[in-house]
Amino acid sequence: MKVLKFGGTSVGSVENMYAVMKLIADGEKKLVVLSAMSGTTNALVEIADYLYKKNKDGARVHINKLEKSYETVVKSLYKTEESQKAGAAVIKKIFDTIKSLTSVEFTESGEKTIVAQGELISTALFAQLMIENGYDTKLIPALDFMVIDADKAANIELITENIKDVLAKAGEASYYITQGFICRNIHGEIDNLQRGGSDYTASLIGAAIRSEEIQIWTDIDGFHNNDPRFVKNTRKIEQLSFFEAAELAYFGAKILHPQTVVPAKLQNIPVRLKNTMNPSDSGTLITSESSGSGIKAVAAKDGITAIKVRSYRMLMAYGFLKNIFEIFEFFKTPIDMISTSEVAVSLSIDNTSKLDDIIRELKEYGEVEVDRDLSIVCIVGDIIAEERGFAAKVFTALEGIPIRMISYGGSRYNISVLVPTSQKQKTLQALSDHLLNQQA
Repeated sequence: MKVLKFGGTSVGSVENMYAVMKLIADGEKKLVVLSAMSGTTNALVEIADYLYKKNKDGARVHINKLEKSYETVVKSLYKTEESQKAGAAVIKKIFDTIKSLTSVEFTESGEKTIVAQGELISTALFAQLMIENGYDTKLIPALDFMVIDADKAANIELITENIKDVLAKAGEASYYITQGFICRNIHGEIDNLQRGGSDYTASLIGAAIRSEEIQIWTDIDGFHNNDPRFVKNTRKIEQLSFFEAAELAYFGAKILHPQTVVPAKLQNIPVRLKNTMNPSDSGTLITSESSGSGIKAVAAKDGITAIKVRSYRMLMAYGFLKNIFEIFEFFKTPIDMISTSEVAVSLSIDNTSKLDDIIRELKEYGEVEVDRDLSIVCIVGDIIAEERGFAAKVFTALEGIPIRMISYGGSRYNISVLVPTSQKQKTLQALSDHLLNQQA
């Protein structure tokens, strides 16, 4: 059985829902993961923001507006009176839940509940569409099997156990529909896998049921070798290894959630990226095998802050770096890049929510400098094994661009440079001109 995930744009209109139904309904057994209809999650977040600010009237205005838009969807989506009634009942139940949260004290738990409603709506409406058109379809609730642990990481072992029970209880069907993104936490409360988490849901499910293939359907043909929003003449990549795809996803390629490849890699399940608007295209295939040596693609990650700690106490001291890293661990702040010298260490982070606390603690160990508005540009491929002079080619391409930090040698699949965000587009274009297009 294959696992297919369709993003918000893919199910963002009545026409798109029909197109997805035609893609799915080919007679092969499938488990389908759906995101909320495009725009819905943002609207729900806005409603939650009004409630946090205790502006209940403003929240109700936006709730009513969103409810009416879904009433319109239901009228357009179904042809039979039975399905119209079923769709209307779904909308009423969902929006009654949202409205109930306007009359109680609003908490983070309430926010998670509100945001989850987008996926609950899209999957219920889509499953009913499949049933109306005569397809053997069953809706299985993600909240019955998707769970995260105390560190908000997916509990793969429990998910695997749970989904087997859920599928057994649901019984045989040609098509199973479930929600992406949403889950339950260790307290049994509604939670989520963060933005883009529907990709991760699909991979977790694929690994749990030992799927033959995991397909991520979006609105572009697959990974491109550079960001088409900033660079001309990009091209699709036919094949990547799990390692290469993970590097690109983490360092800014928006087509894929960064954690998606992890469960698939553990079970060696191929992941294919496809375009809902161009289904005949082969997309990008991600497997354990690389398609050859050399640079494959470039991606950029914005919102990076660099922190430098300079101290002569670091010279010949074996515990200095341990103490520095423990500060970041204590404040649960991941590090993207690191560079060291005899008397200084530079680090980059993208989560600055605890920055003031981190700086205060770091000052106990030396002088601290902070540099904001930076971007990591990541050059990915099987590039280090036998390629002599590759680093020289990269730095020649980047001549004249101020580089704040370099990461090279930590992985054979990645060279990363930290540059001012104002120089990001110039950096991407230079790498495309001097490296990517030269290989075409």
